[in-house]
Amino acid sequence: MLIQTLDDTHDRAGFESGVDALDRYFRTQASQDVRRRVASCFVLVEGDLTPLAFSTLARTSIALSNLPATLTKRLPRYPVVPATLLGRLAVDRRHRGRRLGEHMLLDAFARALRSEITTFAILVDAKDEAAGAFYRAYDFLPLDNAGRRLFLPMAEVARLFA
Repeated sequence: MLIQTLDDTHDRAGFESGVDALDRYFRTQASQDVRRRVASCFVLVEGDLTPLAFSTLARTSIALSNLPATLTKRLPRYPVVPATLLGRLAVDRRHRGRRLGEHMLLDAFARALRSEITTFAILVDAKDEAAGAFYRAYDFLPLDNAGRRLFLPMAEVARLFA
């Protein structure tokens, strides 16, 4: 298996995660976001160039006031801290049960750690309860009262790779 940056050689037409919004985004919008430098899109392929899974990463920020006081007491009093948004992550339903979502998540962690642009945390917006449970299994914490916006401090991510 290999993770590549999305380009025109990847056949996205048959990708089916079972979530219409994610499938539609991947088929019609992802390459535009890449060209416009709005998001980076990565695809997991095996053998040919048919994507088994994909994820997107972009820069964002988190308001310091939204973070728990236990984390902010040692941070400078800037209004926001930099973050990396894991905007979308999906696995083709024909390849579920192979831990490909975990593979893509760990790849996103590694990319954020390797970046020369610092980031305080990885941020996700869980689409539903199943997605939220997936991220919470990797120790993501709620950033809002609804529990759909989750984050994981990069200090925790770094410990995974230590």
